[in-house]
Amino acid sequence: MSGHSKWSTIKRKKGAQDVKRSATFSKLARLIQVAARNGSDPEMNFRLKLAVQKAREANMPNSNIERAISKGSGTGKDAEVIEEVRYEGLALGNVGLVIEVLTDNKNRTVSDLRNIFNKNGGAFGTSTAWQFETKGVIELAKGGSTEAAELAIIDSGATDFEDTGETFEVYTAPKELDIVRSKLETAGLVVKSTALELVPKHKTVISDAALAKRILSFLNTLEEHDDVVNVYSTLEVPDAILNQIS
Repeated sequence: MSGHSKWSTIKRKKGAQDVKRSATFSKLARLIQVAARNGSDPEMNFRLKLAVQKAREANMPNSNIERAISKGSGTGKDAEVIEEVRYEGLALGNVGLVIEVLTDNKNRTVSDLRNIFNKNGGAFGTSTAWQFETKGVIELAKGGSTEAAELAIIDSGATDFEDTGETFEVYTAPKELDIVRSKLETAGLVVKSTALELVPKHKTVISDAALAKRILSFLNTLEEHDDVVNVYSTLEVPDAILNQIS
């Protein structure tokens, strides 16, 4: 939708610079550890490959990456028991949320998340996963001919794409993510990030500035929790409203 920003785009525009690097590296290390349970070779373990790519995009040192792989694959001395959990809920305005967590203590994490929801007018535990579907998401830097880039995206086998203003957001079938990425890079396009994400089937447009500000503050609080690795939302905010609360 032209002139609108969804939560994933808002995060990329506004949130990245606000996240402490140490906390980012800690979360990325957990992602790598869990992925490495199914094999320590990224070329044979696609999930690990994505986690390592994400870590490198965040400039995580190779030594940290290797240590996380070692822990997760069972070859490290200080292996940890980390569980993957997905929680659902609603924010104000009936905005659907799915929160992906990596934790060594589910009771602590649930208590923390419930408190965050309660303080921000949300409804923790409300079923919302049905509002999302899994897709490959590739973020491309913009530069050069927009028309040529769009043709390359179409020829890559992507299922859809959006022009977010500063980037292209390309969607693929989950199994086609690596293939599409490779074709885009071969076409000379610059890939900024690659991930498997939950994408909302329908978006919840919030056009009230005060309400949008409260929801964004809530989502940022969730993102900042040490155990939370991803927050997916149906939120969409008109750019004119977003500019009011910047």
